[in-house]
Amino acid sequence: MTEENKTLNETAETSGRTANEAAQDAESGIPAEEILKEADEAEAEAAAEKNAANQQSAGESQENPSAQEEKEPQAKEKRFFKKKEKKDKKDEKIEELTDRLTRQLAEFDNYRKRTEKEKASMYIIGAKDIVEKILPVVDNFERGLATVEHPEEDPFADGMNKIYKQLTKTLEDMGVTVIEAVGKEFDPNLHNAVMHVEDENAGENIVVEEFQKGYKYKDVVVRHSMVKVAN
Repeated sequence: MTEENKTLNETAETSGRTANEAAQDAESGIPAEEILKEADEAEAEAAAEKNAANQQSAGESQENPSAQEEKEPQAKEKRFFKKKEKKDKKDEKIEELTDRLTRQLAEFDNYRKRTEKEKASMYIIGAKDIVEKILPVVDNFERGLATVEHPEEDPFADGMNKIYKQLTKTLEDMGVTVIEAVGKEFDPNLHNAVMHVEDENAGENIVVEEFQKGYKYKDVVVRHSMVKVAN
Protein backbone atom coordinates (compact mmCIF):
# COMPACT_ATOMS: atom_id res chain seq x y z
CA MET A 1 0.00 0.00 0.00
CA THR A 2 1.38 3.39 -0.98
CA GLU A 3 1.90 6.22 1.52
CA GLU A 4 -0.87 8.21 -0.08
CA ASN A 5 -3.40 5.36 0.21
CA LYS A 6 -2.39 4.82 3.85
CA THR A 7 -3.02 8.47 4.57
CA LEU A 8 -6.42 8.32 2.89
CA ASN A 9 -7.42 5.28 4.91
CA GLU A 10 -6.47 7.01 8.20
CA THR A 11 -8.36 10.09 7.10
CA ALA A 12 -11.39 8.01 6.25
CA GLU A 13 -11.31 6.26 9.59
CA THR A 14 -11.00 9.61 11.44
CA SER A 15 -13.77 11.37 9.53
CA GLY A 16 -16.07 8.38 9.47
CA ARG A 17 -15.87 8.11 5.68
CA THR A 18 -15.36 4.81 3.84
CA ALA A 19 -12.17 3.89 2.08
CA ASN A 20 -14.01 3.85 -1.25
CA GLU A 21 -15.15 7.44 -0.72
CA ALA A 22 -11.58 8.46 0.09
CA ALA A 23 -10.26 6.58 -2.93
CA GLN A 24 -12.82 8.27 -5.10
CA ASP A 25 -11.71 11.65 -3.81
CA ALA A 26 -8.08 10.70 -4.51
CA GLU A 27 -8.91 9.54 -8.05
CA SER A 28 -10.79 12.77 -8.66
CA GLY A 29 -7.55 14.62 -8.07
CA ILE A 30 -8.43 16.30 -4.68
CA PRO A 31 -5.24 16.86 -2.71
CA ALA A 32 -4.76 14.92 0.51
CA GLU A 33 -4.32 18.12 2.53
CA GLU A 34 -7.82 19.28 1.65
CA ILE A 35 -9.21 15.88 2.43
CA LEU A 36 -7.57 15.99 5.88
CA LYS A 37 -8.84 19.53 6.48
CA GLU A 38 -12.40 18.52 5.64
CA ALA A 39 -12.08 15.51 7.90
CA ASP A 40 -10.87 17.65 10.78
CA GLU A 41 -13.74 20.10 10.29
CA ALA A 42 -16.26 17.26 10.18
CA GLU A 43 -14.75 15.77 13.31
CA ALA A 44 -14.84 19.14 15.09
CA GLU A 45 -18.44 19.68 14.06
CA ALA A 46 -19.41 16.23 15.30
CA ALA A 47 -17.60 16.86 18.58
CA ALA A 48 -19.37 20.23 18.95
CA GLU A 49 -22.76 18.65 18.32
CA LYS A 50 -22.00 15.93 20.84
CA ASN A 51 -20.84 18.50 23.41
CA ALA A 52 -24.00 20.57 22.87
CA ALA A 53 -26.13 17.48 23.28
CA ASN A 54 -24.29 16.63 26.52
CA GLN A 55 -24.75 20.16 27.82
CA GLN A 56 -28.44 20.12 26.98
CA SER A 57 -28.85 16.77 28.73
CA ALA A 58 -26.95 18.07 31.77
CA GLY A 59 -29.12 21.21 31.82
CA GLU A 60 -32.27 19.16 31.77
CA SER A 61 -30.91 16.96 34.54
CA GLN A 62 -30.13 20.09 36.54
CA GLU A 63 -33.57 21.58 35.90
CA ASN A 64 -35.43 18.43 36.81
CA PRO A 65 -33.91 18.16 40.32
CA SER A 66 -34.85 21.77 41.07
CA ALA A 67 -38.39 21.14 39.89
CA GLN A 68 -38.41 17.97 41.89
CA GLU A 69 -37.15 19.87 44.90
CA GLU A 70 -39.97 22.40 44.46
CA LYS A 71 -42.55 19.66 44.23
CA GLU A 72 -41.26 17.74 47.22
CA PRO A 73 -41.88 20.53 49.81
CA GLN A 74 -45.38 21.00 48.40
CA ALA A 75 -46.07 17.29 48.75
CA LYS A 76 -44.62 17.30 52.25
CA GLU A 77 -46.72 20.34 53.13
CA LYS A 78 -49.87 18.64 51.88
CA ARG A 79 -49.06 15.53 53.91
CA PHE A 80 -48.35 17.73 56.95
CA PHE A 81 -51.72 19.49 56.78
CA LYS A 82 -53.46 16.21 56.14
CA LYS A 83 -51.95 14.82 59.32
CA LYS A 84 -52.97 17.97 61.19
CA GLU A 85 -56.56 17.63 60.04
CA LYS A 86 -56.77 14.18 61.57
CA LYS A 87 -56.93 14.28 65.38
CA ASP A 88 -54.26 12.55 67.31
CA LYS A 89 -55.29 9.58 69.44
CA LYS A 90 -53.80 11.29 72.48
CA ASP A 91 -55.94 14.40 71.90
CA GLU A 92 -59.05 12.25 71.51
CA LYS A 93 -58.25 10.43 74.75
CA ILE A 94 -57.67 13.75 76.56
CA GLU A 95 -61.03 15.09 75.33
CA GLU A 96 -62.77 11.89 76.41
CA LEU A 97 -61.25 11.98 79.90
CA THR A 98 -61.97 15.71 80.26
CA ASP A 99 -65.62 15.19 79.33
CA ARG A 100 -65.91 12.27 81.74
CA LEU A 101 -64.34 14.30 84.56
CA THR A 102 -66.68 17.24 83.89
CA ARG A 103 -69.70 14.95 84.05
CA GLN A 104 -68.53 13.34 87.29
CA LEU A 105 -67.91 16.74 88.89
CA ALA A 106 -71.41 17.87 87.89
CA GLU A 107 -72.94 14.66 89.28
CA PHE A 108 -71.00 15.05 92.52
CA ASP A 109 -72.14 18.67 92.89
CA ASN A 110 -75.77 17.63 92.37
CA TYR A 111 -75.32 14.83 94.90
CA ARG A 112 -73.82 17.27 97.43
CA LYS A 113 -76.69 19.73 97.04
CA ARG A 114 -79.28 16.95 97.26
CA THR A 115 -77.60 15.55 100.39
CA GLU A 116 -77.49 18.95 102.08
CA LYS A 117 -81.15 19.49 101.26
CA GLU A 118 -82.06 16.08 102.66
CA LYS A 119 -80.07 16.75 105.84
CA ALA A 120 -81.81 20.09 106.33
CA SER A 121 -85.18 18.48 105.67
CA MET A 122 -84.45 15.69 108.16
CA TYR A 123 -83.40 18.25 110.78
CA ILE A 124 -86.61 20.22 110.25
CA ILE A 125 -88.71 17.07 110.45
CA GLY A 126 -87.00 16.03 113.71
CA ALA A 127 -87.39 19.48 115.26
CA LYS A 128 -91.01 19.59 114.14
CA ASP A 129 -91.74 16.30 115.89
CA ILE A 130 -90.19 17.56 119.14
CA VAL A 131 -92.11 20.85 119.02
CA GLU A 132 -95.32 19.01 118.26
CA LYS A 133 -94.86 16.91 121.43
CA ILE A 134 -94.16 19.98 123.58
CA LEU A 135 -97.24 21.92 122.41
CA PRO A 136 -99.73 19.94 124.57
CA VAL A 137 -97.67 20.96 127.62
CA VAL A 138 -97.98 24.59 126.56
CA ASP A 139 -101.73 24.12 126.12
CA ASN A 140 -102.07 22.74 129.65
CA PHE A 141 -100.16 25.70 131.08
CA GLU A 142 -102.51 28.07 129.28
CA ARG A 143 -105.63 26.24 130.48
CA GLY A 144 -104.40 26.16 134.07
CA LEU A 145 -103.46 29.84 134.10
CA ALA A 146 -106.79 30.77 132.51
CA THR A 147 -108.61 29.56 135.62
CA VAL A 148 -106.74 32.00 137.86
CA GLU A 149 -107.99 35.59 137.79
CA HIS A 150 -104.90 37.19 139.33
CA PRO A 151 -101.95 34.80 139.02
CA GLU A 152 -99.50 37.43 140.36
CA GLU A 153 -101.32 37.41 143.71
CA ASP A 154 -101.06 33.63 144.07
CA PRO A 155 -97.47 32.47 144.59
CA PHE A 156 -98.16 29.05 143.04
CA ALA A 157 -99.93 30.54 140.04
CA ASP A 158 -97.20 33.14 139.71
CA GLY A 159 -94.54 30.39 139.65
CA MET A 160 -96.49 28.48 136.98
CA ASN A 161 -96.83 31.65 134.92
CA LYS A 162 -93.07 32.23 135.05
CA ILE A 163 -92.40 28.65 133.90
CA TYR A 164 -94.91 29.11 131.06
CA LYS A 165 -93.20 32.31 129.88
CA GLN A 166 -89.79 30.64 129.99
CA LEU A 167 -91.09 27.71 127.92
CA THR A 168 -92.68 29.92 125.27
CA LYS A 169 -89.52 32.08 125.12
CA THR A 170 -87.43 28.97 124.50
CA LEU A 171 -89.74 27.89 121.69
CA GLU A 172 -89.50 31.33 120.11
CA ASP A 173 -85.71 31.17 120.22
CA MET A 174 -85.90 27.83 118.38
CA GLY A 175 -87.96 29.42 115.62
CA VAL A 176 -91.45 28.42 116.78
CA THR A 177 -94.08 31.13 116.18
CA VAL A 178 -97.83 31.37 116.85
CA ILE A 179 -100.12 31.47 113.80
CA GLU A 180 -102.34 34.55 113.79
CA ALA A 181 -105.97 33.63 113.38
CA VAL A 182 -108.66 35.92 114.87
CA GLY A 183 -109.55 38.75 112.48
CA LYS A 184 -107.57 37.19 109.61
CA GLU A 185 -108.94 35.74 106.41
CA PHE A 186 -109.32 31.99 106.52
CA ASP A 187 -106.34 30.19 104.99
CA PRO A 188 -106.65 26.40 104.67
CA ASN A 189 -102.85 26.16 104.77
CA LEU A 190 -102.81 27.67 108.28
CA HIS A 191 -106.28 27.23 109.74
CA ASN A 192 -108.55 24.32 110.44
CA ALA A 193 -112.21 25.45 110.33
CA VAL A 194 -114.33 23.38 112.71
CA MET A 195 -117.34 25.75 112.82
CA HIS A 196 -119.09 28.26 110.55
CA VAL A 197 -121.28 31.10 111.76
CA GLU A 198 -123.39 33.80 110.13
CA ASP A 199 -122.18 37.16 111.40
CA GLU A 200 -123.18 40.42 109.70
CA ASN A 201 -120.50 42.34 111.54
CA ALA A 202 -117.72 40.05 110.30
CA GLY A 203 -116.48 39.97 106.75
CA GLU A 204 -116.72 37.12 104.31
CA ASN A 205 -114.55 34.12 105.22
CA ILE A 206 -113.04 35.81 108.29
CA VAL A 207 -111.90 33.93 111.42
CA VAL A 208 -113.98 35.16 114.40
CA GLU A 209 -112.83 32.77 117.14
CA GLU A 210 -109.86 30.50 117.90
CA PHE A 211 -110.33 27.27 119.87
CA GLN A 212 -106.74 26.09 119.78
CA LYS A 213 -103.58 27.96 118.84
CA GLY A 214 -101.63 26.97 115.79
CA TYR A 215 -97.84 26.98 115.55
CA LYS A 216 -95.18 27.07 112.86
CA TYR A 217 -91.58 25.95 113.08
CA LYS A 218 -89.79 28.38 110.77
CA ASP A 219 -91.80 28.02 107.53
CA VAL A 220 -93.32 24.61 108.33
CA VAL A 221 -96.75 24.35 109.94
CA VAL A 222 -96.50 22.19 113.06
CA ARG A 223 -100.15 22.48 114.00
CA HIS A 224 -103.05 24.25 112.31
CA SER A 225 -105.18 26.71 114.25
CA MET A 226 -108.59 25.37 115.19
CA VAL A 227 -110.99 28.20 114.36
CA LYS A 228 -114.55 29.38 113.76
CA VAL A 229 -115.16 31.09 110.42
CA ALA A 230 -117.89 33.63 109.73
CA ASN A 231 -120.29 33.44 106.77
